Amino acid sequence: MLNDLRADDYKKKLENLNRLQNFIYRTLRPEMYHGHGKRPPFFEGWYYKLVSADESQRYAVIPGVQLGEDGHAFVQVLDGVNLKANYHRFPLEVFWASSQEFEVRIADNRFTLDEIELNINGEEGQLEGKLKFEHIVGWPVSWRSPGIMGWYAWAPFMETYHGVLSFDHTILGGLEIDGKVIDFQSGRGYIEKDWGKSFPQAWIWFQSNHFESPGISLTASAAIIPWLRSSFRGFIVGLWLDGELYRFATYTGAKIEALSVADDRAEMVISDANYLLEMTAVRERGGLLRGPTQVDMGLRVAETLGADVLVRLREKSGKEVFSGRGRHGGLEIQGDIARLLAYS
Repeated sequence: MLNDLRADDYKKKLENLNRLQNFIYRTLRPEMYHGHGKRPPFFEGWYYKLVSADESQRYAVIPGVQLGEDGHAFVQVLDGVNLKANYHRFPLEVFWASSQEFEVRIADNRFTLDEIELNINGEEGQLEGKLKFEHIVGWPVSWRSPGIMGWYAWAPFMETYHGVLSFDHTILGGLEIDGKVIDFQSGRGYIEKDWGKSFPQAWIWFQSNHFESPGISLTASAAIIPWLRSSFRGFIVGLWLDGELYRFATYTGAKIEALSVADDRAEMVISDANYLLEMTAVRERGGLLRGPTQVDMGLRVAETLGADVLVRLREKSGKEVFSGRGRHGGLEIQGDIARLLAYS
């Protein structure tokens, strides 16, 4: 009996050690699937933004999985020009994700950091083809700051986690969507992801990597973040500018000087010890995506891929570092925005 108890105790300690090792491994690799061993509610989704070289076509392809009462896998497709969104649903049995690297398969569809293969022909439409991505530039990862979440990535109880996998890259290949052949050769792409229990109660998000010259990309978000028994307004902004990342976030000590939302735009002004960053995202009509709650994928999220994003970065001395307009911007303004704006 005593030997059995010791064996059980050793087994539990070994299981806890394995969980800790897996948690550390995945945290330092935000691109990977984080759902192995997770209990519902849990969701995870990857966001591939695709813009053709002539900028006439704009799409977002979003594979993901929802664990819960309505557990299933999915591939969402947003046509940013025609404002149409399709939701391709799959049983959980056809979802597979590597535990060693970022590779996800949903039936005959495959997703990695540097390529996607699509083969869908169902009630919601048809989607076939293969795209490759080159010259990927991701948010830097370190022990102290494993990605865009900063040290918050180590907190095991966050409602939502976020990752920026590629600020900007070149696209090779093409797709056939509902019988229409679209050439994405030499186009530009962006990749990010979310995972956790559910989306926040409110958020503002915008992004563009189509500025006057290549090598510039902006991603910005503000959201209501539950924390212990309270909540706060958290924000993360990354401006990739000619090989240098200017980051502004709650965890860097930056602060929001102004945040406003009107019918036609969202404006955000952020400062830290060295810089002042002014951003305006001009609203356009969009399509309706599905988002996760703690029960299902019943949230409806309006997203455009046609916003203009105006950016101005200045040193505190007044010297201008950058000023530009981003085209084909992604923009979401969702949830209890009045509450989000009310935080001081």
